[in-house]
Amino acid sequence: MEELKPVKEGKVREVYDAGDCIIMVATDRISAFDHILKNDIAQKGAILTKMSKFWFEFTKDIVPNHMLSIDTKDMPEAFRTKRFDGRSMKCRKLNMLPIECIVRGYITGSGWESYQKDGTVCGIRLPEGLRESDRLPEPIYTPTTKAEIGLHDEHITLEESKDILEQAYPGKGAEYAEKIKSYTIALYKKCASYALGKGIIIADTKFEFGLDEMGNIMLGDEMLTPDSSRFWPLNGYEPGKSQPSFDKQYVRDWLKANPGSDYLLPQEVVEQTVATYREAYALLTGSPFA
Repeated sequence: MEELKPVKEGKVREVYDAGDCIIMVATDRISAFDHILKNDIAQKGAILTKMSKFWFEFTKDIVPNHMLSIDTKDMPEAFRTKRFDGRSMKCRKLNMLPIECIVRGYITGSGWESYQKDGTVCGIRLPEGLRESDRLPEPIYTPTTKAEIGLHDEHITLEESKDILEQAYPGKGAEYAEKIKSYTIALYKKCASYALGKGIIIADTKFEFGLDEMGNIMLGDEMLTPDSSRFWPLNGYEPGKSQPSFDKQYVRDWLKANPGSDYLLPQEVVEQTVATYREAYALLTGSPFA
């Protein structure tokens, strides 16, 4: 059998064309600072796939999504192998919008750095006196461009996002920009509230949207995984400093502290990372990852 080749390959995901649908595969690769690290994180792809499935089902009342199945029995025969089992999602084909929808409920990371300089985050002025990791009065929407691998996404304003979408979809730019902003905020509020009740703070996250064949906006890509979000434990949360996390911030922190690592992690960092992913999954879904 001819070897399957993805039609698109991202930092950690591979996309295969399966005719009337796509198969999105979450690998065990991990990225940080727009680089793919040299280590794989065992089980990571399967954890991310099941976590996305959980959130897609939880939020389908807000906006429809592209997920059809994560059971390889529902996929073409070539995907019914151990290589793809557990880490593959059969999805509707979408024309993805060229915007990443970032929402921040707490001030941290690059947002905190920006706020310290001039009191703003991505051009949005925030109240004075905020501390690192403080909860914001209301979630803020800070979209970015979508960059190729190895390049940095660029922060843009809502108006700039309208211009970008207008170029891609003449006559629809403003409408699409406002809709995906509204969906982003609504999704974040529902999911952040739920997660808080499970002991996890969702500090920020990103969503991606696309259009189906009828021109309807649908949620695509992944959703609220440790790769696309900052998850903090509610227990011990204390504003005024950085927080421990269930996401890949542990990897980012290690890389910052070890600038000569050439993006190669020690085994203990690999093991700690997958352990935090598994813990986050169990807390959010109420079931241990199997």
